[in-house]
Amino acid sequence: MERRGLTILYTGNGKGKTTAALGQALRAVGHGFSVCVVQFIKGRWPTGEAKACASLAGLEFHVTGSGFTWKQSPEESRRAAEEGWALAEGKIMSGAFDLVVLDELTYVINYGLVAEGRILEVIRRRPPGVHLVVTGRDASPALVREAELVTEMREVKHPYAEGVKAQPGIEF
Repeated sequence: MERRGLTILYTGNGKGKTTAALGQALRAVGHGFSVCVVQFIKGRWPTGEAKACASLAGLEFHVTGSGFTWKQSPEESRRAAEEGWALAEGKIMSGAFDLVVLDELTYVINYGLVAEGRILEVIRRRPPGVHLVVTGRDASPALVREAELVTEMREVKHPYAEGVKAQPGIEF
């Protein structure tokens, strides 16, 4: 039986989208898959996931964002997104990876940094065995239609609402 690459989408306003995607990556590595993670938007500060993934054989980890988009010019955001998408597209289309995680890709689409049509075209024409995991809030209807598996994370309660700041090992 030929393996069919799936598009898995984790969206919604709740916490856990990146965590779920990285759990999927960890599972795939455990089965001998070659995995590539491309993080959009997030800056280059040392996150727990970047540190942990650096030690895993069979997993490439790339941070292509330059941090919070509201702290940089639109041109800087667009350039970082374009460079990140070029890297991701190359990794996807190479066929060298069984699974490619596109963390926070929905923001790249929603902010108009890369045209959604370009992204959807790569999703549709990727090599048949390549699985994709896409994360981020506010996934577009077109992206939801394209995915075979969609999970929406819904915030019920978050410590930030009580003034608890983000903590290493939990939020990053």
